[in-house]
Amino acid sequence: MSDEDLWRVLRQAADMPYGAGQIAALEQLLRRVDASDDRHLAFLSRMQGTTTYIYGGEPAKSFVTFAWCLAEFDRDPQPYHQRYTHQLLWHFKYMVNGMLKFPELPLDRTYAVLDDMERRYRTAGHSLQAVHKHRYRVAEHVGDADAAEHWYRLWQSTPRDDLSDCAGCDPTSVVNHLTGTGRYSEAVTLAEPVLTGRLSCTEQPQSILTALLVPYLRTGRHDAARDAHREAYRRQRTNLSDLWDIGDHVEFCTLTGNEARAVEIVERHLDWLDRAPSPAAEMHFAATAAAALRRVGDATLHRRAAGDRPAGEVPAAELVTELTERATALAARFDERNGTTHQSEIIARRLATEPAGEHVPLSASVRRRPRRRVAGPAAEEQPAARPVSRPARVADPAPAVPVPTDATADELLDFATERWRSHDRAGFTAALAAWDQRFAGTDLPASTAAHRTELRAAERGDADDVTGAIDLNRAALAAWREVGDEVRAQVVAGRLGVQLASADETAEEGLELVRAAAETLDAHGDDAQRAGARHRIALALMQRERWSEALDALDRVPADVADRYLATRVAVHRAHVLEQLDRLPEAGTEADRARRLSRELGADDLLTGACLAYARCAEDPAEAVTACDEALAVAPDDALLPTRVTRARALMAADRAPEAVDDFVEAVTLCVERGAPGDALLRWELANAYRAVGRLGEAAEVAEEAVLGLDRLGAQAEADRCRHLLAGIYEGLGEIDPALALLEQLADNLDSPDNLPHRAQVLEEAGGILYDADRDAVAAQRFAAAANAYRQAGLPVDELRARRREASARYWAGEPEAATDTLDTADRLAVPLAAQSDPVPVVTYELAMLAEGGARILTGVGRVVEALDRLDGVAGRLRGIEAFGEAAQVEIFTGEVLLRLDRPAEAERILREVLGGLPDGSRPAQQTAWLLARALDGLDRAEEATKLRDEYGLHEDD
Repeated sequence: MSDEDLWRVLRQAADMPYGAGQIAALEQLLRRVDASDDRHLAFLSRMQGTTTYIYGGEPAKSFVTFAWCLAEFDRDPQPYHQRYTHQLLWHFKYMVNGMLKFPELPLDRTYAVLDDMERRYRTAGHSLQAVHKHRYRVAEHVGDADAAEHWYRLWQSTPRDDLSDCAGCDPTSVVNHLTGTGRYSEAVTLAEPVLTGRLSCTEQPQSILTALLVPYLRTGRHDAARDAHREAYRRQRTNLSDLWDIGDHVEFCTLTGNEARAVEIVERHLDWLDRAPSPAAEMHFAATAAAALRRVGDATLHRRAAGDRPAGEVPAAELVTELTERATALAARFDERNGTTHQSEIIARRLATEPAGEHVPLSASVRRRPRRRVAGPAAEEQPAARPVSRPARVADPAPAVPVPTDATADELLDFATERWRSHDRAGFTAALAAWDQRFAGTDLPASTAAHRTELRAAERGDADDVTGAIDLNRAALAAWREVGDEVRAQVVAGRLGVQLASADETAEEGLELVRAAAETLDAHGDDAQRAGARHRIALALMQRERWSEALDALDRVPADVADRYLATRVAVHRAHVLEQLDRLPEAGTEADRARRLSRELGADDLLTGACLAYARCAEDPAEAVTACDEALAVAPDDALLPTRVTRARALMAADRAPEAVDDFVEAVTLCVERGAPGDALLRWELANAYRAVGRLGEAAEVAEEAVLGLDRLGAQAEADRCRHLLAGIYEGLGEIDPALALLEQLADNLDSPDNLPHRAQVLEEAGGILYDADRDAVAAQRFAAAANAYRQAGLPVDELRARRREASARYWAGEPEAATDTLDTADRLAVPLAAQSDPVPVVTYELAMLAEGGARILTGVGRVVEALDRLDGVAGRLRGIEAFGEAAQVEIFTGEVLLRLDRPAEAERILREVLGGLPDGSRPAQQTAWLLARALDGLDRAEEATKLRDEYGLHEDD
């Protein structure tokens, strides 16, 4: 590899995001550089290495590169060294900060580096403000309060210069000092103007926001604290070098009563301890993590594999012990080095962290504080989302019909049965409680005992205890047979069959039971019992998702059945089955009938089910929302979750995403509170809703939770789709490196023949992000990979588009020969597409864009006549498919090419025509006017050109 190639590799490595990838690229470069004799390249590569190691999470390696550069600078000064003197002096600050974080480095060595730093700053005529600041840091680290105060005053009173920390980092250090001395209001006051200014440092604004967490909390600015936590943690969560600050976020979550969120952060970063950037960061994170985990009882955390340690679940209590020992041992090492006990005292306080003051809601996905403690993203705290109101409900309503006081044991059981049949759950419960109070433990006939066992099974079923209900129904079946009442036995057998049909291992037994029961009741039961038996056949078939057979069974229930509750249940179930059969108009009609029947009966649970079925089938989203509103007003507690989910989806379909956010948040909250499955999928939908309303920070947070949850479930397809959403959210936030990392992971996950179109799409999206970020060489690689995947998937139009974009990226990457070669490849791909007699609009569009893009490349390499030939007729074809903006851009470029060919008259005609159709003040209009003025100059019509420039606010040197 030539020196020129090595310089190009260095530039590319410098453009990479900080992290392991950049470090690997740089170290590979250093090995090649050392084999060459380019001292300038060797010096600059190590200067870049110092920064790369600091921000990439391996600061210990920066000591070596810095020392090499400093020695080279002093040993044999060269002209190029002077260009980097400022950067080398700046790196002294990295060294002092870094040396404090490694207890094996003697403190005397740190003081020696500080002294050398001061000498060089004085010699170069720089302010000592940064030197005083770093002497303060050493004093603060060892716990010398008097010295720290002395150097703090000098730091604050010495003028800043261009070697002082930036306008964000210097105040961050001051905020930390003020916080450490309990001056919280001063810290906030100092930081506010900094945050309203422009912060462009790599470490900002996340560092100052992290420093403000406790001051905001202590001064009652809870909303600001929550927002600072979200914003800062989102920026830091992917950077190993920020492990210390991530520990601050863990501690903040513990302080604010957000234990579950603290645990989720600990779990996400736990494996970082195995590659911590420094012992100091390891110590700090371990202590804050131990304090958080101490509060979560018997939770378990997932720990990734490392070295000889396999991946697996680890009890929180076990981790508390491990992390506590780890933190205290490291603190002891620092104290031994420093000759003080200061670090051990700090760690002891961190380990004792408890919630302090009012609970501060942090999560964007859960509204209320959970009632249970669980590790992971399924147990978060409340955000500030507004709850969707619903009419006040009585917690334990009185039965609609009073329990008779003078009923016999059998009469009271009959009363309870009627309450259950008519969906009066409160009356049913009250009747059975009264029966137990009056008759439990007394001698009763066998038939009465069988009836009570039957109703106990119903109680367990209402409580979602399927196993208990099955056991009690088996007992009731045996009891009725013992009594000799085969009709009652078959009614129970039918219910038992439905419950057994819900599990694969007992499904066949269940189906046989419901069918046998129906045969017996057809022969010996009354009309109501026969209708109920047929309904139960349908329910059992529904459990097995045998929808067509279930519909046939429902259709055999007489339409004029006397039991109105049964008729309503049948209508609700018919709507559901028709929906599953994708017969939505019929399903909607049946659901609407079920709504009417339910209203007449006043059966809230049936009305809820009917409304939700109608909402899912409604063509008009507004009607769906109205139906959900009706359901929400009457939904029993156990139906609130599906009601919220259905309403949220209806609101999204109705373009009412802000309201949908509230319902999704409530749905996730209900999932967490009840331990119900599905919260990860709901978080995915919630993230999409947040994105739709432009709340991208919250969208990112919730999508990250969803990905973690879906990964735990082993739902890779869903997790990958959520990753795709999250990548788009990151891109919207301007966080292109996390977006690219996700797209890279997606491309790897989709590397199979079945997923080639999706893989190609992901690669192309990554290329687009890189191209927009001017990282053109890497963008070209992604476009090339996308084109190959499109070809393998048999998608020629998509392959053409990817090759076209690859050619442009290679051109702007400074690879003109590769660009024209890629253009030739794209032109060959275009031949069969151009031969189509009646191409679809997308083919016309792509061929036109290839012509235009190719013309730009050819113009750039001096083949201007060829470029003009490519543009012939392109604008007209674009207008033919109503791509008017692209057509105008082609004409503008055509005018530019004509000017390059010194054909101003032709350029004037085209440019004047296109200018007349462009919006005033738009960028294309400005560009066209500028070119048109040049054309007029070329035609010796200077007065017209000047007038045009004046009209559009242009100058000749623009």
